Amino acid sequence: MLPRFQNWLETRFSSPSYGGLVLLLIAISFFGAATNTMVGWLYVLSGLIFALLGLAAVLPPRALKSLQVQRSPIYPVSAGDELTLELIITNPTRQSKTLLQVIDCVPEGLGKPPKRAIENLPPQESYSWIYSLKVVQRGIYHWSQVDLRSATPLGLFWSRRSREVTAKAIVYPLVLPLKQCSLLDTLGQEDSDQFPQEKRFQSANIGLTRGVRPYRKGDPPRLIHWRSTARFGELRVREMELSVGGQDVVICLNSAISWQPEVFEDAVIAVASLYFYAYRSQLNVKLWTARSGLISSQQGVLESLAAVTFSETRENNPPPLPLIWVTCDMTEVNDLPRGSRWLLFTEEENVAVDSGFSGLTINSAERLKPQLERIV
Repeated sequence: MLPRFQNWLETRFSSPSYGGLVLLLIAISFFGAATNTMVGWLYVLSGLIFALLGLAAVLPPRALKSLQVQRSPIYPVSAGDELTLELIITNPTRQSKTLLQVIDCVPEGLGKPPKRAIENLPPQESYSWIYSLKVVQRGIYHWSQVDLRSATPLGLFWSRRSREVTAKAIVYPLVLPLKQCSLLDTLGQEDSDQFPQEKRFQSANIGLTRGVRPYRKGDPPRLIHWRSTARFGELRVREMELSVGGQDVVICLNSAISWQPEVFEDAVIAVASLYFYAYRSQLNVKLWTARSGLISSQQGVLESLAAVTFSETRENNPPPLPLIWVTCDMTEVNDLPRGSRWLLFTEEENVAVDSGFSGLTINSAERLKPQLERIV
């Protein structure tokens, strides 16, 4: 109860510090002694102390009244990186401001509010405070206010005033650098029996080599890259740009169902990694979530994945295109458009999935990147 009352005093008037409380008790003792003894000098002494305390209580709010605070734009980062923030405190008056404390009220989940002490802020000048925060969790973070605190000039009373300085920081999910992903590489292979894999590679015979990957069963022998094979001691084949380019695919994160929080974060990382792998593979890739719907731009995808949560209200249905359906519900992996794949997140081991579509089962207890690079 006492800290709450002290905070109320500090934000609206002035709150006495420890030294101020001691001096206040001394003044009251002198006044009580003067009342009992009728000694004039005790009245004078207590009056001087009360006057000093009144001056110390009035000056801090006046010192904070004219200060201005601005925040520089906050640039997006990925989870695990450091978020750089800058506050600019300006003194527009003709008098110096001394003994200031700046408190940035950071959003929940970013730790304790950072503080910076400013010994002296000259008139008509600004002070730039730059600091960094390490952000582990993706999301969209909102700043609302900055607190200015001072006990100038005597340090007997503290006063705090807030400035509304709104800002928004976007923290993108982590993107894993996938070297291969058969879940996307094999898209469309079962769409037509009259165009087997050998003929599709023949159609890309004059295309550019996108990269070299380990040999998989069914790869044409003519695409073996012998120089890389000799260097690594295992068969390596060339990946052609035209062998996958132009394929339409939609990565769907089913955010309308209930997930375990840790599993859902892995699912968001997987979706982001699959999206950028497909983009590098020149697939015509888009993202779908229950609330945001269909998104095609990279910026929109990153912002949507930063803000997505589970148990969202489904506002639209995914398009009738080949899907990469990301879910934690085993019953959803059968009712998909032709040519689709699924990515099932589970906390159980060796889960048998009965589905007419190819897919991967992701165990949340294991590392995510090797599981996404597994062969379907």
